[in-house]
Amino acid sequence: MNAKQIILGLVLLDFTGLTAYAVYSYGLAGFFDAVTANIATTCVFADLTIALSLIMVWMWQDARDRGWSPMPYVMLTLGLGSIGPLVYLIRREANEQAGETSLSAHPARG
Repeated sequence: MNAKQIILGLVLLDFTGLTAYAVYSYGLAGFFDAVTANIATTCVFADLTIALSLIMVWMWQDARDRGWSPMPYVMLTLGLGSIGPLVYLIRREANEQAGETSLSAHPARG
């Protein structure tokens, strides 16, 4: 396990804990009520949606290039937000450390 995996793992654990605490404290409906409580929180939610959508597009292509199924990570992202990309990055880093190359399923695109 390298430093990147350790840092990603710590961020994943902390964010998962924060997410669990927020849902425990407010429930899912209350969580979304708080997210849309005013224009500032709605703007942050829209920004997060755009950013995670861009990340999902990148994950989809990167996973396909590596010969992996992107669906588990996309589903995690849709259901749990940043947890999906964090899990993906941990797996990606582990495979890179093991010597896997990113040119498996698709040749270079032009």
